[in-house]
Amino acid sequence: MQILIYLGKIILDRLISFIFFTLADMQYGICVLSIVPLRKEPSSTSEMVSQLLFGESYSIIEIQEEWLKIKSSADFYEAWLSVKQHVSIQDSTFKLLQKHEDYYSNELMQVILNKKNGLSFPISIGSTLPFLKEGRCQFEDFDFEFRGAITTGNTQKKVSDIIQTALLFLNAPYLWGGKSPFGIDCSGFTQLVYKLNGYKLPRDAAQQVELGMPLSFVEEAEAGDVAFFDNEEGNIVHVGILLDNQKIIHASGFVKIDRFDHYGIFNSQTKKYSHTLRVIKRIL
Repeated sequence: MQILIYLGKIILDRLISFIFFTLADMQYGICVLSIVPLRKEPSSTSEMVSQLLFGESYSIIEIQEEWLKIKSSADFYEAWLSVKQHVSIQDSTFKLLQKHEDYYSNELMQVILNKKNGLSFPISIGSTLPFLKEGRCQFEDFDFEFRGAITTGNTQKKVSDIIQTALLFLNAPYLWGGKSPFGIDCSGFTQLVYKLNGYKLPRDAAQQVELGMPLSFVEEAEAGDVAFFDNEEGNIVHVGILLDNQKIIHASGFVKIDRFDHYGIFNSQTKKYSHTLRVIKRIL
């Protein structure tokens, strides 16, 4: 009996040491793949709630077997990432990334070259280009070359720029948790459009609605304002960007332009209102 207790203590001590070692060794990470899914629960069959785009960094807040619960540096969103898609970075690198000027790919799709192995792969619009200098992203053992169009997240652009960016996504299919032209949800769409124009929005519509100044009347709304819509329970479930002439661009089935008034969004195909207006916010 004493031997069993002794062996159990040794196993427990080693398990605790392993856990602490793993946590210490995997505090921060960065996405070096095109797009990586983030899950609601630590399982490959759990629903995707968001994505990491190339170059986005994160901190690790929990470990469960082959899954890491992470907090994205871009919007502080928490979700589960497969350890198979995790790449560690040092504490010093992570802190430098938070201070460094943000540069993003500004093309719907472009390739980036891994100079270490000579392989090119695609990255989508809004992907982060860490420590970009003269077309190179160099950090730790990584060296990437990017020759596409870029934009900075440190300069807040005009309404006309925001609308121009939003129109790039027309016809992109709706995908719950998506953040790319190949699949995007309503709040991912607004977040990405504003991000590319120097404004940081949180990930979900229910979080985005907390920003900005509410407008009392639809007639006060201008292009670039953000409209939020609720369900019968009063929960914010949809968001879109207003255009001129009482129109709105939003992701519903796909990114499209619909009519908009004080009732909500009117679908020209079904001849019915698809979303009920809750509030319009001016965040510029």
